[in-house]
Amino acid sequence: MVKNQLVGEKTLIAFATKGGVTEEAACVIASVLREKQGFEVDVVNLRENPSPDLTQYKNIVLGSGVRMGKWYKQSLKFLENNFQNKNVVLFLSSCTAGDSETHDEAITKYIDDVLAKYPHIKPVAAEAFGGRMKMLGKVVKDNCDIDKIRVWAEEVGKKLT
Repeated sequence: MVKNQLVGEKTLIAFATKGGVTEEAACVIASVLREKQGFEVDVVNLRENPSPDLTQYKNIVLGSGVRMGKWYKQSLKFLENNFQNKNVVLFLSSCTAGDSETHDEAITKYIDDVLAKYPHIKPVAAEAFGGRMKMLGKVVKDNCDIDKIRVWAEEVGKKLT
């Protein structure tokens, strides 16, 4: 493993999830960045730590689940931070995004439209992945593609080096 980052250039992956798919994606992204690019990565659940100290990070990766057509409030609140001089990457988990027929619609609705409300954020990369829907404790739809997340994370790592 090659260490590509300088001191003070750590990567934070912050996420908000309810069903767990976004956390799974965050962990896969962290693993790829550590193993393939040698990044030092911290992973933070925004429900447990809504205001992590961003000063030690050069790269900020933010993930959110989507429920009822909206990002989780912890992720939206996180977008209010000052990301000046930081590389920002966004991803989200949504069953809509996991369907090839509605993926582009999910990008527009959940990334482009959300970013329009935060003009100070210019992400290096952004993507929408599939999700998992549960009803009464049972999975009724699962189109999370871990391989797609891995491939995307490798591309993101190259952009951040």
